Amino acid sequence: MTVRNTVEIGDVRITLVEELVMPTSVRWMLPDHPAPFELLDNCRSWLEPHFLNERGHILQSMHSWVIEADGMRIVVDTGIGNDKDREAEGYDGWHMRNGPYLADLAEAGSPAKKIDVVLNTHLHSDHAGWNTKWTNGHWAPTFVNARYQLVQQEWRYWDKVADSCPNIIEDSVRPLFEANVVDLVTADHRVSDSVELEPSHGHTPGHVCVRINSHGKSAIILGDVIHSPIQCAAPEQRPPLDSFIKEARIARRAFLERYADTDTIVLGSHFHTPAAGMIRRTGSTYRFDVAEA
Repeated sequence: MTVRNTVEIGDVRITLVEELVMPTSVRWMLPDHPAPFELLDNCRSWLEPHFLNERGHILQSMHSWVIEADGMRIVVDTGIGNDKDREAEGYDGWHMRNGPYLADLAEAGSPAKKIDVVLNTHLHSDHAGWNTKWTNGHWAPTFVNARYQLVQQEWRYWDKVADSCPNIIEDSVRPLFEANVVDLVTADHRVSDSVELEPSHGHTPGHVCVRINSHGKSAIILGDVIHSPIQCAAPEQRPPLDSFIKEARIARRAFLERYADTDTIVLGSHFHTPAAGMIRRTGSTYRFDVAEA
């Protein structure tokens, strides 16, 4: 069954389509924090019930956001993918998946053939896996009628280090270039009248958020600037997967300062459903309040 949440921003419709949920320890999420479980207890009032399970594990979701705007369907981040060799990643449920993502996408009203644009906030294995699928003995674009708009700065980095990075580049990115479906764009690229990229480099060298504006309303898909709502309460603490720790910390703090106490709806790329809410200041840090339906 498709797990999803739909948010309306002016004339724009944004739908979450979930691929996988992973319970995660707060100690893994914030490995350098001196008292992670105390932090968790202090945040329970706003983390529960959506972002913690009964064992106190943070619920991490792998999902796509589908934006319907300006006569287009845009997929932001494409999850893990099926049939991909992800043994080296070491996460349960990633290696050689056989999940119903494409059926779930269609059930949510956006079958793959109707997607016009694919955006990856960055090129990690859980954000670009469904860029391709195994077809007739090779990796081919999943979204056959779409243009894949990749941030040039992000691609140039991964292209240079591909020999030392996971399989994601070879099985989910290079085949797009071979199929001639890639448009390299700047980190502040405007996708349509209502959708634009916002630079947020640090987690990866060309990481971007995706901002949506319509009729005075706004939302932003944050990618991996923040992996879990609990990071709002500890923005200086590094998560385990940032490529450039200092730059990622600056981007995270800047994001929180920019959007705290505003009406902008923040759409988490790994936040468990409903994954949509607002950043609120609380003393010297922040919290994440789920948006009311």
